[in-house]
Amino acid sequence: MSSAIRNYALVTSAYWGFTLTDGALRMLVLLHFNDLGYSAFEIALLFVLYECAGVITNLVGGWLAQARGLRFTLFAGLITQIAALSALSLTNENWLPWISVAYVMGLQAASGVAKDLTKMSSKSAIKVLVPENADGALFRWVALLTGSKNALKGAGFFMGGALLAWLGFGGALLAMATGLTVILIAVALSIGPEMAAPANKPKPKFREVFSKDRKINILSAARMFLFGSRDIWFVVGLPVFLATHLGWGHIEVGTYMALWVIGYGFIQTIAPKILRAGTRTPDGQSARLWIFALIIVTAGIAAAVQFDISPEIAVLGGLMVFGLVFAVNSSLHSYLILAYADGDRVAMNVGFYYMSNAVGRLTGTILSGLAYMYGGLVGCLVVSAAFLLIGWIISFGLPKHQSGTPEALH
Repeated sequence: MSSAIRNYALVTSAYWGFTLTDGALRMLVLLHFNDLGYSAFEIALLFVLYECAGVITNLVGGWLAQARGLRFTLFAGLITQIAALSALSLTNENWLPWISVAYVMGLQAASGVAKDLTKMSSKSAIKVLVPENADGALFRWVALLTGSKNALKGAGFFMGGALLAWLGFGGALLAMATGLTVILIAVALSIGPEMAAPANKPKPKFREVFSKDRKINILSAARMFLFGSRDIWFVVGLPVFLATHLGWGHIEVGTYMALWVIGYGFIQTIAPKILRAGTRTPDGQSARLWIFALIIVTAGIAAAVQFDISPEIAVLGGLMVFGLVFAVNSSLHSYLILAYADGDRVAMNVGFYYMSNAVGRLTGTILSGLAYMYGGLVGCLVVSAAFLLIGWIISFGLPKHQSGTPEALH
């Protein structure tokens, strides 16, 4: 096995392990606090610092990775998640509500730091490990990492619901912390030197984290509205709708959302084939086309629910179509940022891009609670469609053609 493939496998394994705990943690917190009687907006607040941390972490993390190496930031993310899970296991339902909210928000912030350090390190590592000018391999490896990550995040949703039912809140968190510790030790003992800090390159200045590349700035803005649109109805509105309006239990909610994210991840892995990349390298025109398709899907679900046209089927079936189209959008954007990124500044370019992603998720999380409180699921979907429309308009600034080697993109 070549060094690049071995390191890719190790990085992917670490990201997989982290993703399982990240998905499970979200479901654990959401269902546990819904059981305790917290409102949709209060539950959304529990995730606010998690998303805020992502904004800061991606900026600082990209600069830190450029200075200290991707191995340093990868391990820092895993260690931080282990500490956050362990501390969250101490949460007591007899605490005053404001104490519980403050405690969980703080530790969710730590988990947000961990998530974005790990994600930025893993995705930047692909650009480092893939040979230059191998755009086909780059797209396939990005699609595989992103798709498998989301499939495992779906498995994490199921794991979170199941562990909450079997072990309780504290026991589930300690079990996950133990498993992630085992993964950290295994990867630390095996990872090669390619992801260490460059020995002879000057350390970047922090102000350099803000991209000066127009393509990256436009793509980052479009990404912000794309991911905000998903979280506006997915983070709080959908699971609360399933639990309260459809009367689903913990395992049912966790299982459905798990299957959705697993399917979403599978679509991401085959995105190069869906995009017919063998005939043309994906570009800005591709991004505009697919985000427009997502607007149509979201508006259709909202209309069906609003006019009472089989609303349960519209939500459950429509979400499947939404997941397919969103997965292609996400995989396409993940490829474009690495295609646009300068090899010498890849970690900082990716960090800036995912900072915008985190801003979108933060905005979507807050609006998810508010929109559901005042407009129900239809309110969430309408605001989501508005975000997608803005993202589509922004995407007109992306270049139509992107250089690459399309023959390798099968």
